[in-house]
Amino acid sequence: MKAVSFPTPQAVEIIDIAEPTPGPEDLLIEIQFAGLCGSDLNIYRGLYPHTKYPIIPGHEVGGVVIGKGDAVPASFNLGDRVMLSPFVECGTCPSCRQGRYNCCQNNRTLGVERNGAMTRQVVFPYRKVYRSNILTTRELALVEPMSIGSHAVQRARVTAEDTVLVLGCGTIGMGVILAALRKGATVIGLDLEERKLEMAQRFGVQHVINPQSEEPIQAIRAVTNGEGAAVAIEAVGAAPTYRLAIDMVAYAGRVAVVGYAKQEIAFDTAMWVRKELDILGARNVLTEFADVIAMLEARDKPYMDLITATYPLEETGRAFADWSAAPGDFIKIQVDLTV
Repeated sequence: MKAVSFPTPQAVEIIDIAEPTPGPEDLLIEIQFAGLCGSDLNIYRGLYPHTKYPIIPGHEVGGVVIGKGDAVPASFNLGDRVMLSPFVECGTCPSCRQGRYNCCQNNRTLGVERNGAMTRQVVFPYRKVYRSNILTTRELALVEPMSIGSHAVQRARVTAEDTVLVLGCGTIGMGVILAALRKGATVIGLDLEERKLEMAQRFGVQHVINPQSEEPIQAIRAVTNGEGAAVAIEAVGAAPTYRLAIDMVAYAGRVAVVGYAKQEIAFDTAMWVRKELDILGARNVLTEFADVIAMLEARDKPYMDLITATYPLEETGRAFADWSAAPGDFIKIQVDLTV
């Protein structure tokens, strides 16, 4: 069967691999749609230090159950539409012992530290599979990245009384925005791309800022009566937005960081202390998949508009080349494995 492979950085191949056979507790899943993630792009570019080549990418997927092992519960049926939790925890490290499996010290993510799901079929433990027979497989492929954003909102303890600044309005940033709005918070979206800011407004964001057209700190102060945002959530992974998050958050505020920086960042840490900030990392997903599935099932917002381009499996190489050349042109790219 066909699969996407990165044999080396900056190279994409369509390869043939053997069809998988499910074990007793596995589901056999036909993958129909796969989203391209920022980590996939970094692996393509050769910027992810923990990845060994060749590797099959892909962890944002939607598919259909076409087989199952003998020990899989009867509640799973052939034809179920599903998405996967791509994280494998060790169960024994300090974070796992606290029940925080999402930040396992020895985590192995699908398509990052082990071969992924950008292939026609995969086998996967049923305990790591989430179902929805309301959503299409195309919609289900949006669940994982939006759940990462939702987890960042949980980490930041967002409430209805908060003004939340979201730095970066890509797919994960949109997940942050939607989760914060569901909490009843006032949300400010910041991005360099007008297309993304317009999308954020369509989802209900009350204020947007483009630092290329207005001075961001002054704009934040104007919106927050000079106080700054109660919460800042960084979803870019760049030095300027890391620093802006500290500068633009209020005294006694919370800063949650979900974007991975590609280089060391120097800070003037005096404001961390002076403001007595809570600075929090937000990694992967803990309990948020079911909530995000329910949100998408409501179909009360134009969620599918996040998908700005779709490529057939055979053109996955072009998808990565296009995205790498012009990342601002896309919100979410999906690969269609049904054609």
